Amino acid sequence: MADRIFSFGAQPVTRLATVASLRAAKGRYGSFAQVTAETAEEAAAAEAAGIEMVTCRARNVTEVRRGSQAVFVIAALGFAEAVTNDEILRTAFRAVTDGADAVITGRRLEVVELLAAEDIPVVGHLGFVPRKSTWVGRIRGVGRTPDEAEQLLGRFRRLEDAGAFAVEAELISAPLLEEIGKRSGLVTISLGSGPSAEVQFLFGSDICGETDRVPRHARKYADLASLYRTIQDTRISAFRSFRQDVAGGTFPASGEMIEPDAEAARAVRDRLAQLSDG
Repeated sequence: MADRIFSFGAQPVTRLATVASLRAAKGRYGSFAQVTAETAEEAAAAEAAGIEMVTCRARNVTEVRRGSQAVFVIAALGFAEAVTNDEILRTAFRAVTDGADAVITGRRLEVVELLAAEDIPVVGHLGFVPRKSTWVGRIRGVGRTPDEAEQLLGRFRRLEDAGAFAVEAELISAPLLEEIGKRSGLVTISLGSGPSAEVQFLFGSDICGETDRVPRHARKYADLASLYRTIQDTRISAFRSFRQDVAGGTFPASGEMIEPDAEAARAVRDRLAQLSDG
């Protein structure tokens, strides 16, 4: 059921999820679904499929909103695009006034506090954070030992204290996320962290099978990679046929060029001949 609210751009809008409805769903696992969407077409597909939430790069919010006015949009603040506090605030304010409902950042807690102090809804990122994977040395799950579990619980609590309302929990041990969720007020968005989360999140490219490799935590529901290969093969075939027709003198043919009637063509030739003779 959609809710009517005002956007950060002060426009009346209808949203499939709000911060309030996400918080109200705390403890009701699988209440919402989230995918990535960077284009209007992807956002429109998400809404048509009943997906309530999408995440995109902050610079693509306007494009995503062209495709859907109803989905809850989380804008990712890029590391390079927003570095200083002024840049972070400017990027976040631009994202929410462009139509985002929240921002996500994996930056320091002071950044979360900075954004939360402006009442911008903030989503944190804990567990396996790909950009910071050098610290753990490889792609792996997080929270399989008591020490890691204790550290992660502390990070959840500090993130909540900093003012975040939700957290993307990536590749966290499923039993651990369930236990931490009981001890934290954060709305949990599970990316490969098991079923005990209010929001289940997968990359749209994995869902649609846009590449041959799909992560273990994901599920492929389509095979766009094969379609893309077919499209490329078809494109090459069409280009090859065009090249052959050019070489063979069969392109362009009648009807594929400007062909005035005989009288007009003769008049043009006569005029050019007069100019040349003169």
